[in-house]
Amino acid sequence: MKGRREIVRVRDAMKTTFEVVDGMITVSEALQRMAAKAIRCIIVDKRHEDDEFGIVLLSDIAKQVLARDRSPDRVNVYEVMSKPVLSIDPHMDIRYCARFFDNFGLSHAPVIENGKVIGIISYTGLVMRGLYRGEGADKPWP
Repeated sequence: MKGRREIVRVRDAMKTTFEVVDGMITVSEALQRMAAKAIRCIIVDKRHEDDEFGIVLLSDIAKQVLARDRSPDRVNVYEVMSKPVLSIDPHMDIRYCARFFDNFGLSHAPVIENGKVIGIISYTGLVMRGLYRGEGADKPWP
C-alpha cells in the first residue's frame, strides 16, 4: 500500500538491559547496580503475586535523596520509588508510546509481557532505536 508507514513496535525500541531489585536495598546499592549496567532506572520487584512493580529513576534519587541531603546508605529504594508503575505492552506502536509518555509525564517505563518485565522503554529508545534509521542506528544507546 503506497504511503503507508512501517509500524515500529516498542519491542523493537526497548532496552533489554535492566535490573530488577528488592525494595529493601539501599539507594547506594541501587546506584552501584545502575552504574555497573549503565542504566538510568531500576525496577522494584513485586513482594508477592498480587503486588505491583515499582520504578526508581536517577531523577527520583536526585530529588528525594541528594536534594534533601539524605544519606544514600540509609535510604531504602522503596522510600523513593514510584509504585504502581505504568507499563507498556511490547506490541504498542512507538508513536502511541510517545503519546502515552507525554500524557502521563513519563520518561521511562517497563515493558511487561505475561506479567514479566522484558525490557525498559524510554524517549531515547523511542527516538534512537525506533525512529532513527541513519548511521549508527544500531548503536547501543543508553
